[in-house]
Amino acid sequence: MVSRHFNFKIMSEEKEFKNLVIQGAVYKTTYTWKFENRVNWEEPNENHIYSFMPGAIIDIFVKTGEKVREGETILLLEAMKMQNQVRMPYDGQIVKIYVKKDEVIPKNYLMLEIKPVRIRKS
Repeated sequence: MVSRHFNFKIMSEEKEFKNLVIQGAVYKTTYTWKFENRVNWEEPNENHIYSFMPGAIIDIFVKTGEKVREGETILLLEAMKMQNQVRMPYDGQIVKIYVKKDEVIPKNYLMLEIKPVRIRKS
């Protein structure tokens, strides 16, 4: 019978315990790498219009300072060979335009900044 001896190195990592509070109870624990490096959630700003998919800006129908009614098309975004109308979510005014015609933009790119404004019916 042959006896074999294996030398195993036990890697001792110093884990830093952190406090985790759940419904008032405090627990000491370690966090995973994925949890430590997660992107924290932020409440969306309703005054910013972001691209919902990557694409190219085909046309912009508004100018800075212009008042626009809810539902009006403010720009065209071409993505996957389809032209998508980006519409005004509420009655408001265009504060700033961050894109230019024929510009290619990624997903979640800030395209427009708007602010709510009361528009008189004519």
